[in-house]
Amino acid sequence: MLSNHQRRPSLSAENSAKTRISHRSDDQVPLSDTLSSSKSDVFLICGAELVYNGKTSNSCIFTQQGRKGINQDAMVVWEDFISDGAIFCGVFDGHGPHGHVVARKVRDVLPRKLVSFWQSSQLKHDRSDRTSCLAWSRKNSADGEGQDVDGSQEDRSSSLWRRTFLKSYKAMDKELKSDPKLDCFCSGCTAITLGSDLFVGSIGDSRAILGSKDSSDSLVATQLTVDLKPDLPREAERIKKCKGRVFALHDEPEVPRVWLPFDNAPGLAMARAFGDFCLKDYGVISIPEFSHRALTDNDLFVVLASDGVWDVLSNDEVVEIVYSASTRSSAARMVVDSAAWEWKLKYPTSKMDDCAVVCLFLDGKMDSESENEEQASCATLESNQMSNTECSDEEQRSGEPSLQRNYTVRSSEEKYRIGGLYSHSEENEESMSAEDENWLGLDGVTRVNSLVQLPRFS
Repeated sequence: MLSNHQRRPSLSAENSAKTRISHRSDDQVPLSDTLSSSKSDVFLICGAELVYNGKTSNSCIFTQQGRKGINQDAMVVWEDFISDGAIFCGVFDGHGPHGHVVARKVRDVLPRKLVSFWQSSQLKHDRSDRTSCLAWSRKNSADGEGQDVDGSQEDRSSSLWRRTFLKSYKAMDKELKSDPKLDCFCSGCTAITLGSDLFVGSIGDSRAILGSKDSSDSLVATQLTVDLKPDLPREAERIKKCKGRVFALHDEPEVPRVWLPFDNAPGLAMARAFGDFCLKDYGVISIPEFSHRALTDNDLFVVLASDGVWDVLSNDEVVEIVYSASTRSSAARMVVDSAAWEWKLKYPTSKMDDCAVVCLFLDGKMDSESENEEQASCATLESNQMSNTECSDEEQRSGEPSLQRNYTVRSSEEKYRIGGLYSHSEENEESMSAEDENWLGLDGVTRVNSLVQLPRFS
């Protein structure tokens, strides 16, 4: 997400074992692959990057592994991304046996491609439109229509970012297909990236929402993206025109899937994805849905999360959880913990999906407010301990967000699928047993799978 806060990045870790702050080095992702060697290019990519559980000066991120094997969710917050104060946020949800590899690769590479294509488009735009824009502006000012100039410039910016997202996603998918070290066959991920002032690109079924206050000072949740499921009319029409098939299994009628025309495989539960190349000839695409929104003072925060969260929590519930969090730095974890609790209640026999959450606070007051609230919390705790030496078990557990936030998670009539969590680092994920890595195995409800089976070719 790119949001022009005038604050320098200041990143910290809530848990050093789970947090990494990195300035990507050349040996990880060569800058020459995506950027030219000019000084301005290097500056554009030198902001602080957070990819593990932790917080920045105005955001927090948290992920927990489910019970299906390796955590296939990835996330990133990148401050000073394009310029000072600009912020990039992303949540990426892999699926299939190599889903975790694809998700992390997209997390690492896609932001650089956005930078590269944005700068290239910006330079072309400046060269071609500088003279014509000046003439257009003078003409409309002379005609008394100068008020339309800003609107036109806003449209130009939106058009520029739209092209940047389209080119970046296409290049990302092409790189996954051509990478000899990565078996992308029937692997993919969904992604949400945000830009300035608020540009959103989405693919798959991860979601972004906006938390705002309305004129009556009530909390409002606005969904910024569309869950790109195969049964959406335009998605289903495209897939069927390409000879792909869309239908749900008998034991999970609420989960439509994409199938090859000649085999009941692979059963992808989304209409757009990176990778999954066996379906790219049959209607599955990697073209993102793009939107632009002008932020106002009433807009409070943006939440990005993988489908493991949205399967059990509604938009309104997530906004309420974030807004009511005891500290801003704990907001992302509170959402994940609330989702985990709902999983246990709604789907006790199923293996939970991974969850990843990014919370970006638009007023840029993350650090000061968090510190003050944490100090106040500590002072209150010390006061209570001095006045009452014997605490009940419930009071002792009052600091556990999963139980403390439970009252905000209410039942809903909307259809849910399932998701889930358990946290550890990427290094620990790689050492999991073969049984834990069996991404097909489920104890109960089977609709948690994004991919049913690999296609069989003779």
